[in-house]
Formats: sequence, C-alpha cells, structure tokens
Amino acid sequence: MKNVEIYTDGACSGNPGIGGWAGILIYKNHEKEISGCFDETTNNRMEMFAILQSLKLLKEKCNIKIYSDSAYVVNAFEKNYIKNWVNNGWKTADKKDVKNIDLWKALLNELKKHYYEIIKVKGHSDNIYNNKCDELARQQIQKCKAIKQISN
Repeated sequence: MKNVEIYTDGACSGNPGIGGWAGILIYKNHEKEISGCFDETTNNRMEMFAILQSLKLLKEKCNIKIYSDSAYVVNAFEKNYIKNWVNNGWKTADKKDVKNIDLWKALLNELKKHYYEIIKVKGHSDNIYNNKCDELARQQIQKCKAIKQISN
C-alpha cells in the first residue's frame, strides 16, 4: 500500500469572501501541487475543500497522513466531534445544524477509502509544505480577484 503525505491550506479575503485552497501530495520523491479559488466562501470551507480535492486525486487505497493548520478540521476528528455529529443526525451538542455538512459528508466518503491520520501543524511557522500551501491559496485569491475585476 502506498504511503502518501498530504499538506493542505485554505485562505479567505474577508470571511466570507473570496477564498483560495491548496494541497500538496507527496509520494516517494514525487510532489503534486493543486489549488483553486471560490468567489464567495469561508476560510473553513477552503480548509476542508483543500483536503477533499487532494483525496479525490488518489486512485487506490493508501496510508495517508494529512497535515493541516485548521483547528476546525483537526479538532472535528481528534475530539470526535464528527462522530458525534453523525450519531446526532448532523446536529451539534446544542442541537443546531452542523455547518458545512456537504463538505463533511464528502470528506468522510473519501476518507473511508483509505487508512488516514490527520495531523495538526502550526500555521505560518517553519513547515515548508504548509507555508507553500498558504502561498498557493493566497495566489489563488489574487487570481480570483483579478478575474472578478475584469468581469465587472
């Protein structure tokens, strides 16, 4: 089974606002960068979308280590929030609808295909891959802003 490392990040200019996401997949000596943007979104959605898009590139069952600086995503798994949400019909502990249900469901669907570990990294620190993902996501925001400006 292949061992794959995935680094991801999301960013938003305004929250909500124009958002960018990025992922770097590493397998042996190969690295693949992916990124994109959305016109109107939130930072949390971009963090989740980066992981989702990265997972969708995997064509077979893998051992995956996912590195994210998103407390929102990491805590959902580490603190079993996501398990509780599923068991409670996608309701929070205070009976409110879980935000971003569409992406949570899509993430769970992709993750069940693999063995995975989600690892918290400190954002804007000394992790070169996290920093590169941040840079790519921010570049996508600028690209999306430029396209939006041209179309107005």
